[in-house]
Amino acid sequence: MLKALSSRACLFGVLALAVSGAVFAQQSPTSGLGQAWPNAADVSSSPNYHAYVFTLGGIQFVQVNDLNGNVLGAVGTANGQFITLPVGRFSQLVSTPQQAPLVAPAAAAATPTTVYQDSATTVTATPLSDGTMQLKAAAACSGDPAQCSSHNPQ
Repeated sequence: MLKALSSRACLFGVLALAVSGAVFAQQSPTSGLGQAWPNAADVSSSPNYHAYVFTLGGIQFVQVNDLNGNVLGAVGTANGQFITLPVGRFSQLVSTPQQAPLVAPAAAAATPTTVYQDSATTVTATPLSDGTMQLKAAAACSGDPAQCSSHNPQ
């Protein structure tokens, strides 16, 4: 009787673990932010970058890495508000609607590339003439393109 009970408890534990694993697999990862190769899906819209999204407490964190896994910068966003995170090689050059870069960026060496975009957020990367990279995060545009360009300059 004890052996049968023990087997059922073990089976229940395995099933509970499998079900909870499936639930967790459907959610955004909540750890790995700041890592070169986090255990998260690369959701970059550009083949020249890696972008990773983490969600915790209703806040979405978007991290951008170069092709070698070097963290370039990251932002946190919720309800149209953004904050630059102090991670990445060029975190001082990240700009958001609420924050200017901490240092004046050099001249753009190329046009901005959209690295990440979802229904609420767009992140672009712009190579600069001094070899640095500027990331810009802004609310995604879903309205009149003329209005979007005035509120979300690239």
